[in-house]
Amino acid sequence: MLTRREYLQRATLAGCGLALMGTQAPQAEEGPDSKIDGHHSLKAHARKRGLLAGCAVGAAELRDDTYRKILAEQYDIVVAENAMKFGSIQPKPDTWFWDDADALVAFAQEHKMKVRGHNFAWHENIPAWFAGTVTKDNARKVLTDHILTEAGRYKGKIHSWDVVNEAINLDDGRPDGLRKCPWLDLIGPDYLELAYKTARQADPNAKLTYNEYGIENDHEDNDKKRAATLDLIKRLKAAGAPVDALGIQSHIAAAEWARYGKGLQDLIEAARNMGLEVYVTELDVNDDDQPNNDIAARDQLIAQTYQKYLTTVLQNQAVKLCSPGA
Repeated sequence: MLTRREYLQRATLAGCGLALMGTQAPQAEEGPDSKIDGHHSLKAHARKRGLLAGCAVGAAELRDDTYRKILAEQYDIVVAENAMKFGSIQPKPDTWFWDDADALVAFAQEHKMKVRGHNFAWHENIPAWFAGTVTKDNARKVLTDHILTEAGRYKGKIHSWDVVNEAINLDDGRPDGLRKCPWLDLIGPDYLELAYKTARQADPNAKLTYNEYGIENDHEDNDKKRAATLDLIKRLKAAGAPVDALGIQSHIAAAEWARYGKGLQDLIEAARNMGLEVYVTELDVNDDDQPNNDIAARDQLIAQTYQKYLTTVLQNQAVKLCSPGA
């Protein structure tokens, strides 16, 4: 198995070879793990399982030829790291900044890749003008206009939208588990229903996703958040909100206390039983608490953590994509 460091080194070498020489870069030494492109690419391995492999893309990095080459070589789907978030794309009430998002969509179309949209309603990345402009009287219009404008611009070009992101926070103490945020304060709990119905109106064919973190681990706090997340989706669907998929952010840890098993599998199965697809979004492994400073040993541990986690989630056919994300 290639470690992440070996993978990145080889991918960068191959990319630089193409950029500087204009010809195919020489392959690394032969062996079962020596090739990383073509039939050995991440997207090729994913396709064998009926999956989409993807990653988050920064606007600045997308201007680099080597980076672009690796993206096209390795992935079937991309998501904007920040370029499609509320504060980034609507910096003023009547001003829209489309350059970075347009560039990502154009790149994906050029290379026959899919795009995930991220996101419409979130408690972060709220623009500075929001507090002085948005009130209880106009908040519904602001949210619907934002979604109709952004989703409308990319209608037919987006595989899936993270319509609402991270709406659960049990520490806020609400009986429904909802996070206290500007949309909840100004509109009420039905801001979620409004967001999904508006997104469906704007782009009828995009998969509409609820994206959440802290629902992966077999710990009591994650158990409670999993239950609250499923309850929220049940309420939304009962209200006629068109939720198509659950996004599991998957910020996981290579630590002894980190366990991924029955709780995660039960969550995915419950989502499947509600007719949802499941997306592994924002997948990353944190090794900060590892005492071993040997880079090779840490990389091997991280590789093993990815393998164990994906082995757990991919047992269920409801899982349709894996994408280190925003």
